[in-house]
Amino acid sequence: MSSIQPLFDLSNKVAIITGSSKGIGKSIAKGLAEHGASVIISSRSQEAVDEVAEEFKKEGLEATGIACHIGKADQRENLVQKTIEQYGGVDILVNNAAINPIYGPLEDAEEGVFDKIMDVNVKAPWMLSNLALPSMQKRGGGSIINIASVEALHPGAGLGLYSTSKAALLMLTKNQAKEWGKYGVRANVVCPGLIKTKFSAALWQNEQLLQKIEKTLPSARMGMPDEMAGIACLLASDAGAYMTGGVYNADGGYMIAG
Repeated sequence: MSSIQPLFDLSNKVAIITGSSKGIGKSIAKGLAEHGASVIISSRSQEAVDEVAEEFKKEGLEATGIACHIGKADQRENLVQKTIEQYGGVDILVNNAAINPIYGPLEDAEEGVFDKIMDVNVKAPWMLSNLALPSMQKRGGGSIINIASVEALHPGAGLGLYSTSKAALLMLTKNQAKEWGKYGVRANVVCPGLIKTKFSAALWQNEQLLQKIEKTLPSARMGMPDEMAGIACLLASDAGAYMTGGVYNADGGYMIAG
């Protein structure tokens, strides 16, 4: 039996990770870079992405910062084009950037908020994947990893539109996997539970709410951003070569909690 370890090697692979100047995106970018990938750090602020890229370079990792507001078509095109110009192509796309500008009942949300959430959380990953596809086809395949949420699988409180957008991302992923398998392109989705990031601060900064959530979890604690990197490295690499169209929870047991 041959060794499993080399299958995790991402040397000569190029990965774009959206929303990677902090939180889950940054941890995933670090994991991919540590496995040998050249990573594109991307978020809306050039200053923020340059800072992370420099931090990675100091550790001997290959990283470049390219700012991109994924809700804007010209910036999405620029992100993929610049990546190809610099590194020759795209092998891995992690659609991690997302927004949740509202917390409250469905009927209180304005139409504009719905459009904004769908634009960033569903349309942008679709469009970015489409932009990366020709390069992946040329390179004989690739891996798309869409970051959703357990909210896509189980309705929470006050996150109705966010949940709806993430559920749509699940079905987008399955269709990508089904249609693009013939090109050697795999697509999978990761559903994190409550992770300690700025994005979820409203939940974990409320001590009572956090205790209530943690009491129900089999893991009895919230997750950390670094705990999302392992599954991404598996799905990005040849170690996960037979994994496509899958939905993977990394939620401390949230989905089986009573």
